[in-house]
Amino acid sequence: MEREADDVRAADRLVRERAAPVPVPGVPEVVLPTAADVLELWEETERGSDGPRPPPFWGFPWVGGQALARHVLDHPALVAGARVVDVACGSGLVAVAAALAGAARVRAVDVDPLAVAAARWSADLNGVGLEVVRADVLAGDALSRGGVLADARVVLVGDLFYERATAQRLLPLLRRAAGAGALVLVGDPGRAYLPTGLEEVARHEVPVVAHLEDADVRSTAVLRVV
Repeated sequence: MEREADDVRAADRLVRERAAPVPVPGVPEVVLPTAADVLELWEETERGSDGPRPPPFWGFPWVGGQALARHVLDHPALVAGARVVDVACGSGLVAVAAALAGAARVRAVDVDPLAVAAARWSADLNGVGLEVVRADVLAGDALSRGGVLADARVVLVGDLFYERATAQRLLPLLRRAAGAGALVLVGDPGRAYLPTGLEEVARHEVPVVAHLEDADVRSTAVLRVV
């Protein structure tokens, strides 16, 4: 328990040292911890770790999440009074948007302890209550009793189809959630492994943060999993 508490404090300290609160382009209602330089942040998070770490997805709002957050705020009836889960939440942009839009409960889930720390800070910055959980939705059965998606009526996924293995494992889970009656929405600018057969419900022209993309603005879809 003491080691776990130390790890939480270390993650919180690194996030607050390397990021600063910034309004999200295209979603100015939300303020997120945002890093100034993606490569510098990546090097910092790898320093002292046991091996290579994944990119610091928590350090910046990605366009899929920006579009999805904008859509939720523009259409609050989608989440109002509902139990919502933000899958692979990063710094919690979509989760915060759902809370601001009137969701009854929002669970923000990510496997990265730094993302968990960032999402908790985001909740404080925006004055909302989030249940922030460190978990891998692809480990075990997230829809079983006690799983992180078990009681979700709305499942939100921002920008997660950038990798083949993740996409192949994630889509069946999302389709099962939709089949069980949840509204499942994905924000995606056309990543390489975005599945076919999703229903596009909206499209946004999203300003890009920190030169993370190959253009200053990316046309980004909000899609429903059916």
